[in-house]
Amino acid sequence: MEMKQKTGIALIGDVVGSRTYVDRAAMQSELVSVLDQVNRQIDAEQQLTATIGDEFQAVYADIAKAVNATLRIRLTLPEGMDCRFGLGAGTYATVGQSPYGVMQDGPAWWSARDAIVIAKDRAHRKNRTLRTWFCAAEAPTPGGHHEAAPQAGVVNAYALCRDQIVSGMNPRQRRLLLGLLGGTTQIALAKAEGISPSAVSQALHSSGAYAVLAAHDSLATGAVQ
Repeated sequence: MEMKQKTGIALIGDVVGSRTYVDRAAMQSELVSVLDQVNRQIDAEQQLTATIGDEFQAVYADIAKAVNATLRIRLTLPEGMDCRFGLGAGTYATVGQSPYGVMQDGPAWWSARDAIVIAKDRAHRKNRTLRTWFCAAEAPTPGGHHEAAPQAGVVNAYALCRDQIVSGMNPRQRRLLLGLLGGTTQIALAKAEGISPSAVSQALHSSGAYAVLAAHDSLATGAVQ
């Protein structure tokens, strides 16, 4: 029977340094809680779901939603916990069912797996703060040739800069950026943090949050489906 092919952005994630956690059950519980929060914030073709060990997966309709999810996950995680992500653009199909949910296969998933391997390798070499990488499966053009999606370089340039800024943020700065992403006003953020609005503005400026927000919005409005 022919499987129905869909096109989207597959996301594979894992917890950085998960083997160092003494209480792995607590780590996994925290991860599931964060994934649930992000699922309520971003529409997905297949919601973020923990799979085996420290891994989780999802599928999004476009790259803007996928990178939004990766940013919100990192900002929502408790202090000292971090995740890495591989994003893959291409086709995918459901091939069966398992105790963890639907089983899928296809170029989108292959590309996502390649991407998370690249992210880990680059972080171990010279881009130590890198947590996100994007690979696009080759797709046939009308002329029969194959070419990678042109936005991959743009997305990865964004990820390199964004991840370094977010990695340098303290917990309050991450909460403030997360609040801005959700549309919370700076006055409301100041009240929640127990600080003045001017202190909120200073924290957002000094942390690079405004730059991340502007880059995020620019990528979202100009993203190729």
